[in-house]
Amino acid sequence: MKKRIIYYMKNIDRLLANADDSTDWDEEIKKHLIQIGFFMHERLIHLIVTVVFAMMTIICILYAINNPTIGMLLLIVAFMVLLIPYIMHYYLLENGVQKMYTQYDDMLERKERKEKAKSQNSF
Repeated sequence: MKKRIIYYMKNIDRLLANADDSTDWDEEIKKHLIQIGFFMHERLIHLIVTVVFAMMTIICILYAINNPTIGMLLLIVAFMVLLIPYIMHYYLLENGVQKMYTQYDDMLERKERKEKAKSQNSF
């Protein structure tokens, strides 16, 4: 998923940087909104997983304070080993979707400019 979101955002950045008058912004915006929906869903799933792992880690830490055992400490370490990559991945998804919102705004602006230029040329 990391490679996919980074690759997709770079492609949209290239499109915005190299767009010409023949670019069909309606179609590009439509495709972009679909991708935003996919990544938003992925972000929600990873938020749920991250929160569940964080809660399980906290519960284990609180339990270990009262009943410290080697097994409980190993479980806490295992949760932490999993929690850190989950947080990093969620961070990427959150920032990626936020960047896609900005790209969407840029696409809308270019579409409006194109329509405005087209209507001015009609007169």
